[in-house]
Amino acid sequence: MVSHLAKLFGALVLLAAMWGLNTVGQPQSHAFLRTAESQAGPVRILRFYASVGLVMNGESAEICYGVENAKSVHISPPLPGVYPSARRCLQVVPEHTTHYTILAEGYDGRVAMQSLTLPVQSGPAIQAPAVNYALVQFPNAAAMAFSASGPITSYPASLGCSPSQVSSLRSMPCSSSMAAQ
Repeated sequence: MVSHLAKLFGALVLLAAMWGLNTVGQPQSHAFLRTAESQAGPVRILRFYASVGLVMNGESAEICYGVENAKSVHISPPLPGVYPSARRCLQVVPEHTTHYTILAEGYDGRVAMQSLTLPVQSGPAIQAPAVNYALVQFPNAAAMAFSASGPITSYPASLGCSPSQVSSLRSMPCSSSMAAQ
């Protein structure tokens, strides 16, 4: 647990350092324009969440975010198409449990940060049901026997026989009301 927190802290320090180095040497006249509807005030992260609580290996999810009064937004690990927006979602297909962090810088230089973890789980092996059957045709009737294994929850009648009328791999006549058609 301590190792994970140390890695997270190290990643945040590196992210902040890279972000700070990116702004060094830029003239102050290089300011971003605010839209007419934006209000003056501190930067805020309005939302930062994953569309699902758990994703199976190989499946996708959305990471959604929204910021207010931000001149720049960064998500780590880096995702393409991140920019200041009140409501935006990005599709991700993580290969393993991933910790996402959003940093939003305001026009006043303050920074807001939030994190989330998207767990990835390997799916259970799905066992397909196996059905073995034997069918014997008689002039006026039919007999069927079957055995089944695997995750089967119901046995529909087929060819005029129901499961209660047959036993494993032995032929026995079906009832006259269940005769083959």
